[in-house]
Amino acid sequence: MDRNAIPFLDLVTPHRELKEELVAVFECALDTAGFIGGPMVEDFEKSFARFCDAQHCFGVSSGTDALRFALIAGGVKQGDVVVTVPNTFIATAEAITQAGARPDFVDVDERTYNMDPEKLREYLQVQCSVDGSTGRLVNKRLGMPVVAVVPVHLYGQPTDMDPILDLAERHNLIVIEDACQAHGAEYFSKQQNRWIKAGSMGRAAAFSFYPGKNLGACGEAGAVTTNDGDIARKIRMLRDHGQAKKYYHDMEGYNGRLDSIQAGILRVKLGHLTAWNEKRREKAHDLWRRINEMRAFNDRQQGSGWQIPKVADLKADTERDILRWEEYRADCEAGVGIKKPEVIPRLVASTNETISELRERIEILDHLRGHLERTL
Repeated sequence: MDRNAIPFLDLVTPHRELKEELVAVFECALDTAGFIGGPMVEDFEKSFARFCDAQHCFGVSSGTDALRFALIAGGVKQGDVVVTVPNTFIATAEAITQAGARPDFVDVDERTYNMDPEKLREYLQVQCSVDGSTGRLVNKRLGMPVVAVVPVHLYGQPTDMDPILDLAERHNLIVIEDACQAHGAEYFSKQQNRWIKAGSMGRAAAFSFYPGKNLGACGEAGAVTTNDGDIARKIRMLRDHGQAKKYYHDMEGYNGRLDSIQAGILRVKLGHLTAWNEKRREKAHDLWRRINEMRAFNDRQQGSGWQIPKVADLKADTERDILRWEEYRADCEAGVGIKKPEVIPRLVASTNETISELRERIEILDHLRGHLERTL
């Protein structure tokens, strides 16, 4: 690609435009020696909670920590099963296993690439049963209790949450939103007849502020939002060595705090996020029109509550499609990239036995499918 072509992700221009405000944040930290916690962190947390229509927000050190802390605070523990989707970043599964649980996967809606509520319903009704002695839902194959669902709002498009929340309530499951790509996205709830912000629908939600996000820090950062007071209390302690007040540790915790410089930078950018998101929508609608004219690929359809396209997402169904996509990338005057070329169960994770077992199961199924194709 020509060096003068449009970059896939331009992180230079927005920081150049905000340079004066961002430098002021750094100067404030130096002048006050407020590097961990303090007014800048509290100001961002209050502002982001309001932005998400949530009662509580807690800044943490990354999106992965945000999801892990939310799961732990929600009661997920060793030996539990947490249901999510296979086409997410591996951090979703890592957070589940680091909380002591095992990830299990349900398929996605082909229109949106988000969790398919009907597939979740089938999983809960067919693959699980209620333990008569405990009343808990148990995965028949694993013999382990299913306790939580993690829908992923992929590329800024919220998952169809109404039926997922209904299923969770019916089966006594907690819902933790993976909103790491959904800052400012909204979902239209038919049940409530209104738009609802991502980060305010589940028991808690995890956000990442990795620099490439539409709300990105100048380093690593994340946040948990919640309307649940008990989860809020636990998150506050989990991120800070389990202490409710200094040197009094009520639980085992982690060093997962958000530093004040990143919080200050995020507060500055948050003031511009609504306008930035609207520009993304305008550009995305124009891009979709042009892509549809190409007729080269099967394009992803707009699903319920489609609000903020993070990237233009194309699906290659055949090897020929992939070759055509590679040719297009070579000639394109704008930066393009392939996101998540493999689903999580296919990835090698030597430190994670559960993911390795899932990968082995996928390989067996692939082998059987190939054998059938050769014999038909």
